[in-house]
Amino acid sequence: MMFGLDEKIAGLGSGEAFAVVALLAVLLGLRHATDPDHLTAVTTLVAGDHPDPRRARRLGLLWGAGHATSLLLFGVPIVLYRAYLPDALQAAAEFAVGVIITALAIRLLVRRRRHDHRPTRSPAGAYGVGLVHGMGGSAGVGVLLLAGLPDHAEALVALTLFAAFTAVSMALASTTFGYALSRESVVRRVAPMAMGLGCLSLAFGVWYSLGALNAVPYGL
Repeated sequence: MMFGLDEKIAGLGSGEAFAVVALLAVLLGLRHATDPDHLTAVTTLVAGDHPDPRRARRLGLLWGAGHATSLLLFGVPIVLYRAYLPDALQAAAEFAVGVIITALAIRLLVRRRRHDHRPTRSPAGAYGVGLVHGMGGSAGVGVLLLAGLPDHAEALVALTLFAAFTAVSMALASTTFGYALSRESVVRRVAPMAMGLGCLSLAFGVWYSLGALNAVPYGL
């Protein structure tokens, strides 16, 4: 797993091994928002809303909090009991992620066409998007790595760090994007590309959904 990383960690002392795993959990969490499905989701989530960095940070943090909630709900049984989601449920979660990305892209396209910049995404809505998103996507790789730890207490701490820093990374990503959109010079350059961005996000969401159903080649 992970190019033999678990074997290397196992060869360390218990304290050293946990320190390495904890650091790895933090790093995996911080980079999690850079996955294609997350970048697409945060782009469409923030781009179609009011260009306010503070609001973007709040939405991103709630989105990340929902994602972290799902990671903990589904990650704890995996870490403690090796209780994995049934394949059908995992596929359904992946399909739901694709549907959400598609819906966000359609929302972005409609609002851009109407030149509507009023804030419409509620905090509860952002949390709900993250809640569903956390059930699918690439977070399973990190959870599987942590599930290999022999000490359940250490694995749970590492899982909590991983979940918490995924929320932090998503808040940072949305804040950065929201700040950029609040700059007049950036808006003038990006605005002409907004419809193209929405179309690309729509295509990605449809592909992601179909991939979850094994209807098209799939893999991130």
